[in-house]
Parts: sequence; structure tokens; C-alpha cells
Amino acid sequence: MTPSFSSSSSSSTSDNSATHNATTKQPKIVVKRHGVMRLLYTCKHSFNGLKWMCSNEAAFQQELLLFIPLTVFACMANISAPQSALLVLALLFVLFAELVNTAIEVVVDRIGLEFHTMSGLAKDIASAFVFVSMLMAAIVWWVILWA
Repeated sequence: MTPSFSSSSSSSTSDNSATHNATTKQPKIVVKRHGVMRLLYTCKHSFNGLKWMCSNEAAFQQELLLFIPLTVFACMANISAPQSALLVLALLFVLFAELVNTAIEVVVDRIGLEFHTMSGLAKDIASAFVFVSMLMAAIVWWVILWA
């Protein structure tokens, strides 16, 4: 049953009972989870975000398609374990940047879809973050594999 909310100035008896129910309704209490339950719910929400990105965000899908074979290559290459780890971390940073970029775009779009210079600037800066992360990854890969 969905609660009905009406103004308190209503004069009908059915509206008065709905108003009484709406005004006596207690505020929603947010339960803070602790320990293992907090960790489980955090993992669940993180997985939901990654699942959404994999299903809906083309740029993330493309970066993931590069991440997988390049990670395999980094692990199989004839380099030290710390160097392999740096190569994989550089790739993960690109995915991280794309997550932040998409989060910013979603929030800006949630606020309003009409054009605003500040909204455009926020999206441009988030996009620049992804570009810089790709540049950093390319430099790390170049230094480790060819320098």
C-alpha cells in the first residue's frame, strides 16, 4: 500500500485520515552497517556499479577490452614482478579514471540536461582526467618495455 500525502487543510474525512497517517509517519531510519555486513554490502554495490559500466558505458567497455589482453601480456612478459605490477596498475588507473568520469557525467546529467557552461566544464575536466590517465599509462608502458 502506498502512502497518500495531502495537505492538512483538506476537509474530507478520507483525506483527514490520510493526512493523519502522513503526519504521524516516522522518518526513515538509515541503518549503518558495521563489520562484515558493511563489507558485504560495499562489495555488492561496487559489483553493481561495475556491472552497469560493463553493460552501458562504451568507453569503459573499450578500455576493458584493452585491459584484459594487456594484463595477460604484462604477466607473461619477461620482466620482473614489480614491473608487471606497475604495468597492470597503470591500466587499472585508466579504468579508475573512466569510473570517475562517468560518475561525474551521471551526476551532472541528474542535475539537469539543459546546456550550462559549468556542466560542460565539469564533463570536460572529467574527460581530461581520463586522457591524462591514458597518457600516464602509455608512459609507464613505454619506460618499462622500451626505455
